[in-house]
Amino acid sequence: MNLTGSFKTRKKDGTIYYRSSCTWKNKHISLGSFSTDLQAHEAYKTALELLNSSQISLEAYSSDCPLSFEKWVVLCNFRDNRIYFSTPIYVRSKFFHYYLEEHLRLTFDIDDLFFYASHKISRRGGHLFVAHYGMQLNLPNRYGIKNYAVEGKDYRFVNGDCHDFRYENIEIINSYQGVSAVTHKGQKKFKAVLHLKGNYTIGYYDSALIAAIAYNKAVDQVKKNGINRNFIQNETEGITPSAYAELYTKIKISPKIMDYQSSSSNGPSNQ
Repeated sequence: MNLTGSFKTRKKDGTIYYRSSCTWKNKHISLGSFSTDLQAHEAYKTALELLNSSQISLEAYSSDCPLSFEKWVVLCNFRDNRIYFSTPIYVRSKFFHYYLEEHLRLTFDIDDLFFYASHKISRRGGHLFVAHYGMQLNLPNRYGIKNYAVEGKDYRFVNGDCHDFRYENIEIINSYQGVSAVTHKGQKKFKAVLHLKGNYTIGYYDSALIAAIAYNKAVDQVKKNGINRNFIQNETEGITPSAYAELYTKIKISPKIMDYQSSSSNGPSNQ
């Protein structure tokens, strides 16, 4: 007979392993899979001890605990906040933490709670993403941070914490590819730049939107000139197709862009 909280089962290849679970506040909770009956039993005992003692804190987790850290977070949150999430979330009063690991947590506004309660965050190569409708959604994209964006240039975290994704902590400085705010001849302008064999200045414009359209026009032009490259074009929301077309026609771009050929020997413009 198995020890309390332990359930013997088999893998498809016949290998025996043990699953552990417990029930608390009428909620049946799976605690994970284990190699031995004793390990599953110890996980069961630890889970009930944690759930029944508010004196055991989230920070009290240790590496020799029979429960995974992720499950520890889930149980602490269920005990303290009376709501069960399968993802490693701990809810505070106006925000919540999502624990990627014991010493790495992300902070989100409470408005995002139910999204992350049903979407597990993964990390690969320093990138954070969630599976959403069968696709991998880059997590920063949810907060207006484009894939090409550079921290400090295109966006910044107000409090300096790059793991704090609360809306008030994310400032989008520039939402367009190839566009940056500069001072040009004593005036604030928006510089559009296209990277070819070096950075080519497209022009200086009065608004980020016009600079973004100029960038798109420059991309179209070099493609007409035979440059076969997968450029990212800017999406210009809040402007009608007719207004876009009118601006596109009127906007002037650098002659160096107009005349650029793949065999061009001209050096990059830094003007």
